Amino acid sequence: MALDTIEFEELPPPGAPDIDIARAATMRPILPLAEDRLGVPAEALIPFGHYKAKLSLDYIASKADAPKGKLVLVTAVTPTPAGEGKTTTSVGLNDGLNRIGLNSMVCLREPSLGPCFGMKGGAAGGGRAQVIPMEDINLHFNGDFHAITSAHSLLAAIIDNHLQWGNEQDIDPRRIVWRRVVDMNDRALRNINVGLGGVAHGVPRETGFDITVASEIMAILCLATDIADLQRRLGDIIVARRRDKSPVTARDIEADGAMAVLLKDALQPNLVQSIEHNPAFIHGGPFANIAHGCNSVMATKAALSLCDVVVTEAGFGADLGAEKFLDIKCRQSGLRPDAVVLVATVRALKMQGGVVKKDLGESNPAAVECGVVNLRRHIENLQKFGITPIVALNHFVMDTAEEIAVVQQVCDELGARCTVAKHWSEGGAGAEELAQAVKDQLEEATPEIKLLYPDDAPLTTKVETVAREIYRASGVDFSSAAAHSLEEFTKLGYGHLPVCIAKTQYSFSTNPKSTGAPDGHTLEVREARLSAGAGFVVMVCGDIMTMPGLPKRPAALDIGLNEYGDIVGLA
Repeated sequence: MALDTIEFEELPPPGAPDIDIARAATMRPILPLAEDRLGVPAEALIPFGHYKAKLSLDYIASKADAPKGKLVLVTAVTPTPAGEGKTTTSVGLNDGLNRIGLNSMVCLREPSLGPCFGMKGGAAGGGRAQVIPMEDINLHFNGDFHAITSAHSLLAAIIDNHLQWGNEQDIDPRRIVWRRVVDMNDRALRNINVGLGGVAHGVPRETGFDITVASEIMAILCLATDIADLQRRLGDIIVARRRDKSPVTARDIEADGAMAVLLKDALQPNLVQSIEHNPAFIHGGPFANIAHGCNSVMATKAALSLCDVVVTEAGFGADLGAEKFLDIKCRQSGLRPDAVVLVATVRALKMQGGVVKKDLGESNPAAVECGVVNLRRHIENLQKFGITPIVALNHFVMDTAEEIAVVQQVCDELGARCTVAKHWSEGGAGAEELAQAVKDQLEEATPEIKLLYPDDAPLTTKVETVAREIYRASGVDFSSAAAHSLEEFTKLGYGHLPVCIAKTQYSFSTNPKSTGAPDGHTLEVREARLSAGAGFVVMVCGDIMTMPGLPKRPAALDIGLNEYGDIVGLA
């Protein structure tokens, strides 16, 4: 279907529930769409029904030497309850790029069931800038998260079974670091006891659950370059220490092969489409507040071999997602963005300026003036990496010219091009100005991306660099346990790894209530976790939890089936 034949008048009006808009859209069968838009033959795809498919690993390998397209990173200002629309903008930008004649596709992360049934909702875009089938993408999709959870659980089971049957590796049960995971917000599982009930039921010990998106296996899936690299990384996972304190890996207890088997199909990127029938890879789903927040390297590289332009997003604000995209994903994969889009909304900036959510509908240029310091900080931070972002002001109907002018002025001062984007209400047509700005940027000289720290810097220095340069902290307070762990990781030969800082997404500091652009605060690192297979060290900061809890009234209470068996209430 040609772009100019998309009939938006057949869709529910903007403002209708996203699920209603998505369900009303006409989808093209995925096999002919892949052939027409990407040149991918049907035999290279593994269909999951009519509108979803996985791209085979063999076909991806066959495109290794194909010319590569340009990479566009979409990131955002600090999240607020008002919503910023980073995924919506990514989808809308991709639709806009195709409208102005570029062969573009978007690469996104898969949504987690935790926020879908919790508070945040799904992650398939919104309004008329969505990827579809929306219900499938937001729920079980093609089974990737189940495969990750199963592989993680298998390793946990093998560890406890190893203890039960003689403990040949001399594992110290007190020093097992491999926890369990489930893809649901469930605070009651954060700390548990296992192996209770007597000798026949295992060795008693303390452990706990994280959410699946925080699993090291999720990170491994997203950073692996092929099936051999996947299995190597799985084998490198450190699960425990022996009584002599030497590390025990998944390879040592012979779990890596079976784990790779469970993940073989999940490694294949998932192909779907937008409402405007533009192709999208949705693959992998680590959160950016507790993990590295990027879709898979496999999907990104495959897309670059198939298209002129690839749009991808990094989770939460630029202080988390973009920093990790650059310092972790780019460092490991060799990828570099050719342009960066920084998403902001007038509503979010008003909240950063102190306005409560119920008052956001009132024009308040003064509040935008106060809150725009957050946007300024993110622009300046991205410039430290060697690239000035294009600011996409995700438009809401209540935004006033005076409020928009405040944002434009700050962008002008910092040399950042600012465009008002209306993709939520108008689809790709509403993102054409943004798409043209990106096109113009891509036609200029490729920026020289500078990573924030060198590989050979000490782990503590890497954390201090991110804290100082990106969070504008005055210092870092390492707990005694975290400091000891970092010394130990360095002695084991992992001091060269990048750091993945797990902290609240709602502030540059570790205090989620500290809005705007706080500085002079202290980054509190309470725990350090070694992800040897993924290839980074996680710093757990402040009160951040790797297993979220549900809010007082979770979204799950409003989700169900109607009399026709259709899903209702999914956002």
